[in-house]
Amino acid sequence: MKHGIYVSRGEPAQSVPVAAESGIPFVIGAAPVQAASAPAKASVPVLCESWGDVETKLGYSEDWDSYNLCEFAYAYFKLYGCKPVVFCNLLDPATMKTAVAAADITVVNHQALLPIGAINDDTLVVKASGDAGEPYVAGTDYMAYYAGENLIVELLEDGDCYDASAVSISYNQVDPAQIAAEEVAAGLEASELCMAATGHAPDLLCAPGYSSDPEVAAAMALKAGGINGMFRAKALIDIDASSSGAETLEAAIAYKQENLTDENMIVCWPMAVKDGRKYHLSTQLAGVMTQTDSGNDGCPYESPSSKAMAADAMVLASGEEVMLSHPQANMLNAQGIVTGLNFIGSLVAWGNYTAAYPGSRGEEVCFIPLARVFDWVGNTVIRTLWSKLDAPINRRLMDTVVDEINIWLNGLVGSGYLYGARVEAPEDENTQENLQAGIIKVHIYLASPSPAQEISVTLEYDSSYVTAAMQ
Repeated sequence: MKHGIYVSRGEPAQSVPVAAESGIPFVIGAAPVQAASAPAKASVPVLCESWGDVETKLGYSEDWDSYNLCEFAYAYFKLYGCKPVVFCNLLDPATMKTAVAAADITVVNHQALLPIGAINDDTLVVKASGDAGEPYVAGTDYMAYYAGENLIVELLEDGDCYDASAVSISYNQVDPAQIAAEEVAAGLEASELCMAATGHAPDLLCAPGYSSDPEVAAAMALKAGGINGMFRAKALIDIDASSSGAETLEAAIAYKQENLTDENMIVCWPMAVKDGRKYHLSTQLAGVMTQTDSGNDGCPYESPSSKAMAADAMVLASGEEVMLSHPQANMLNAQGIVTGLNFIGSLVAWGNYTAAYPGSRGEEVCFIPLARVFDWVGNTVIRTLWSKLDAPINRRLMDTVVDEINIWLNGLVGSGYLYGARVEAPEDENTQENLQAGIIKVHIYLASPSPAQEISVTLEYDSSYVTAAMQ
C-alpha cells in the first residue's frame, strides 16, 4: 500500500507551483564540532546559509584530510559564494575519541596550545609540570577555549599557575579516523531527515574524501534514486588515485568502467588545486553546478561543462599536477567522466555525461542537464501536489492538478528552459477502479535542450569569389 506522491519516468517520446530548489547539496562526513559554539547533533542534517553558520554549527579547521566538511564549506561559501547547503556531520565527540596521556606543554605568554582535536570537557586535566599535585581548577586557575587550529589553555592572572613555564595536560581527542566507509554509507540515511530538519530536499549528494570508496558510491547512487522514496538527486563521485590507484587517465577510465555506471552518478577525476589547497573535483563541480543553476532562476537546464572552476590546476591526491590535452579530456568524457580542461585561458569543468554513458544512450539519462531537469520537474511536482494529497477526488481536483502544472511548464517553455511540455490525465489510466481506490495518474511530457556537445564547421574553398574579385 502506498500513501504519497510518486513520480516515475516514461519512455522518451491556476496557482503557481512550488518550484523545487536545485543545486542544494547534502554533504556527509566529519567536522570539528568539538570546536563549535552551538554544535550540530551527530548524524542529523543541519542547514548552513552562511560562513557564520558553518563556524557556529560545525566548527572549522584547515585539516581537510580529517574534516572533509570544512573543504566543502570553504569552497561553497568562500570560492563560489553559494548557499544554502545541508551538512551531516558523523563525528561524535562523545564516542569517537581517544585518550591522550598527560604530558608537559610549554607555556608561552601564559598560554598552552593543544590541537583543535582536543575536547574541552571534564577529561581535560591541567596540573603542574611533571603531572604533580592536585589538578588546577578551570575558571579559577585557567580557562580553555578554541581559536584557529588550537584549544588554548590560558592561565589566569589570579590563579596558582599564572607564571608557570610549562603545565602537564591530559585530555581526550576526537578521532575522525573512526568514521569508516560503512559508517558513511549507513549515515546517508540521514538524508531522509532533510525535509523535516531543514525544509530542503537536496538534489546533490556529496561525500568528498569518502565517495571514492565503492561501498559509499553505491550507497550514494541508491539514495539519489529516491530520498524519502520520492525526491531524486545526483551523487557526485570522485575517483581518488590514493584509494583506487587511478593515477593516469587510462586507470581512471578502467576503474570507472568496472565500478561506476549508475545513472544517478556524476563521476569526477582527478582533484583540483587553488592557492595551494587541494579540493576533490566533486566539491568544485558542486559549486559550478549551483552557480550555473542560480543564473537560470534555479532551473538546472544548463550544463556545468565549460564553466570556470575556482581552481588553478588539476592534481592527484599526492599533489602531482595533471595536465590534460583536449583529446585526453575527451577520452575521459567519452567514458562518462567529468574532468577539468585548461584550453583557452582558464580551467573549466569539462564533461556533459552522467556515469550511465556510454552504456546508455538515452538523452534524459546520459546528459547531465537533461537528467537534472527531469529530477527537478519531478521534485517540483511532488512539492506542488503535496497540498492536494488526501483531498476528495472530483473533476475540480483533476483539472486543478493538470492546470497548475501546465501553467508552470508553459512558463519554463516561454523562458527557453524547455523546448516544450504538457500534462495529461489519461482516461484509460484514471479508470473508475483506480479513482475509487484513491489513485490519480498524471503524465508529463517534456523535452529540454541538449548541451552543444559538438559544433562542426566545414571550410570550403569557393573559386567563384576569385572570379568576382577580378571583374
